[in-house]
Amino acid sequence: MSLSANRTSLVQRALNKVELLGNRLPHPTLLFVYLSAFILVLSAIAAGFQLQALHPISGETISAVNLLSVDGLHKILANTVTNFTHFAPVGTVLVAMLGIGVAEKSGLFDVALRASVHKAPSTLLTAMVVFTGVMSSIAADAGYVVLIPLAAIIFQSAGRHPLAGIAAAFAGVSGGYSANLLIGPVDAMLAGLSTEAAHLVAQDYQVSATANYYFMVASTFLVTFVGTWITQRWIEPRLLESSPMNTLVDVNNGEDKNHTLTQLDRRGLRAVGLLTIIVTALLLWGLVPADGLLRNPETGSILRSPFIQGIVVIIAVYALLAGIVFARVSGRWHSNGEAITAMESAMASMASYLVLMFFAAQFVSYFAWSNLGAVSAIQGAQLLQSWDLSPTLLLAGFVIMAASINLLIGSASAKWALLAPIFVPMLLLAGISPEATQMAFRVGDSSTNIITPLMPYFGVVVAYVQRYQPTAGIGTIMSMMLPYSVGFLIFWSGLMVLWLTLGLPLGPS
Repeated sequence: MSLSANRTSLVQRALNKVELLGNRLPHPTLLFVYLSAFILVLSAIAAGFQLQALHPISGETISAVNLLSVDGLHKILANTVTNFTHFAPVGTVLVAMLGIGVAEKSGLFDVALRASVHKAPSTLLTAMVVFTGVMSSIAADAGYVVLIPLAAIIFQSAGRHPLAGIAAAFAGVSGGYSANLLIGPVDAMLAGLSTEAAHLVAQDYQVSATANYYFMVASTFLVTFVGTWITQRWIEPRLLESSPMNTLVDVNNGEDKNHTLTQLDRRGLRAVGLLTIIVTALLLWGLVPADGLLRNPETGSILRSPFIQGIVVIIAVYALLAGIVFARVSGRWHSNGEAITAMESAMASMASYLVLMFFAAQFVSYFAWSNLGAVSAIQGAQLLQSWDLSPTLLLAGFVIMAASINLLIGSASAKWALLAPIFVPMLLLAGISPEATQMAFRVGDSSTNIITPLMPYFGVVVAYVQRYQPTAGIGTIMSMMLPYSVGFLIFWSGLMVLWLTLGLPLGPS
């Protein structure tokens, strides 16, 4: 057996072990059920050993609380409902999805994605596919469902390798999951969980949905550049050698026609463009003047202003209006009542998220009530401070941790709900803001999305590849996407280190 074959075999065995280990983990929702039960038992043990710590800010002695006591049981029964209804990520994400769901169901995202890729000059095709993939995270699953198979068709139509199109799109959609030029449901969900975690040691701390906005805007262009470079420098030449075009199945017959834009589609996009200009003008009218109505009424600042605090609502309203305008102008809808149906459908699609968040909310609350979060954060922070490591080095280590955990737990919300209550307060007490910790998580999590078989859409991507190469499997996808993962992890982490070194703000709040 050749050296190359041995390497392939070793990689395949390693990936098989990762997949096997990951598959043995319980469903993310069940994971929080088990963790909640574990916290209850652990609280009783910790209270029995009189576990405590001195709060470095308030000077208060914090002791572990037994939640299996009579008082603990009463507290659980009395607060289970409010734990869920007051859980920050729930409301913000649902409000955002009310508007974004309408835009998605109207066909706006589908058409916008197709238009952006079809209009790309041949010389910029790869960059446009990656960039559109990054931007598609605002549209929930549209990037996976629409852009990835479309990119393969367009690449093949342009005489290029269709699998390179799939790789570039997948790298943008999933590898660039946390980057975007717009604020979306991902930002709201992560900020809500970060806020809840920060409250373990700082009751008044608020993490805005715009907390990482400046860094994510820069990340959008970084991911686009790195993804384009890797596609054209490494992936496509390798694919042309290992899987020549003449060995692939031609699935392009007639399909490209199905993805062309109609005159009504174009008319709808122009109407949305006009709406965007109007909304932008109104926002500028409220923000540019020193006494603008969207500024902070006391300080006149944009920071901590109604605009920043209500950014999720603004996005939801804009997406709602854009979806309705597009659907009516393009002839897809004939009454505004269909928008209500779209909202209902969007809420129905959030059922699994709501079930997960219910149990995650109980876990976070138990963690807070037991004082285990605060005690472990204080003791962990003291340990970190004794190591005398720089904040940048600590965050770089956390990036690696998040990237590794992502190989075993596919859901971003589940991972952050698990990690945030531990690391956000710990690093906050060590002098690192929740915003910076959240940023490090996003870098590590996104970088390895494209190489974990446990990512929900990984199997879908395998199916897309098999349309062109029926013999392809998980190993094919892994070998195709690993260079992207390594590249994103190196360059994105480098951008984070540079950002922190220069002391640049992560976002407007």
